[in-house]
Amino acid sequence: MGMFLALICIAVAISGAMAFAFFWPMALVHLRDRHGALHSSFGDFAFASPAALAWLLRGRYRGLRDTGLSGLATPAFLALWSMILALVAAGVLYLIFGTR
Repeated sequence: MGMFLALICIAVAISGAMAFAFFWPMALVHLRDRHGALHSSFGDFAFASPAALAWLLRGRYRGLRDTGLSGLATPAFLALWSMILALVAAGVLYLIFGTR
């Protein structure tokens, strides 16, 4: 049963990765178009930039008070957190149940 739950966590992580891959690029395009100085601070490849991901994980997009950006960044924020937490949960479940 524990390994089944670990596989379910992997499925949730894959779903989170797909949602992140859909919403994060759209949020970055919105940043590029409306908040160019902030977008340029993330570097050339902002999709995987540690600074950009940390900015998203901390929810700093809310400070810009841009409803369009919040509409795109909130699903990316939730997807990234669900992916991270699901992978951690799968790892913990694997360590508990998978090493028998």
